[in-house]
Amino acid sequence: MIITGCTASCKRDGSKAVVLDPNSAAAIKSQFDVLSDSVDIKWRNMTESDDQKIGVTKLLLRELKSQPGADAAQLQSLERANARLKARRYTQQSMSSSDLIDQYDTAQDSLFRALLPVAAPNGNAPTENARNFVEGLRELDAGVVGFRVQYDRAAMQYNNYVKLRQPEIQSLGGKYTAVKPLPLFTIGAN
Repeated sequence: MIITGCTASCKRDGSKAVVLDPNSAAAIKSQFDVLSDSVDIKWRNMTESDDQKIGVTKLLLRELKSQPGADAAQLQSLERANARLKARRYTQQSMSSSDLIDQYDTAQDSLFRALLPVAAPNGNAPTENARNFVEGLRELDAGVVGFRVQYDRAAMQYNNYVKLRQPEIQSLGGKYTAVKPLPLFTIGAN
């Protein structure tokens, strides 16, 4: 009886899976939501990495402050610059102005150009923690281009779908009525 019960519960009903018509409202909504979620995840990954870089910089500055002979005024100036970064960062909508991206990148690059010689003069950090923070910052900084490429790929797929299906997407109503293509990091791709 146990075998019969297990066999009966494992039987498939033989019916075919339901396939949506790709032109149906449900299929269009589903595909759009998948593409939108993909863009959101790429954006979140990129900003979380940037937040982590700001956080590691803060920890590095705290570590440097505890070192004998540290230039308190210089470190305080670097702390202020680091604290302002998040507020200066562009958004998905504001990045249509490449000037905002350039301004943010310049501010961050300037901070790192000023910080690294203080944190690791001649390549020698004063402590193991400082050395680890510097290495972490370099790794995070090296990942910026990769995050932007991943975001652009997802945003291009989203934009292509929006261009192809914008009337159908907008006819879904609600949040879908204001759907428009997203700006990209790629120069000339907007």
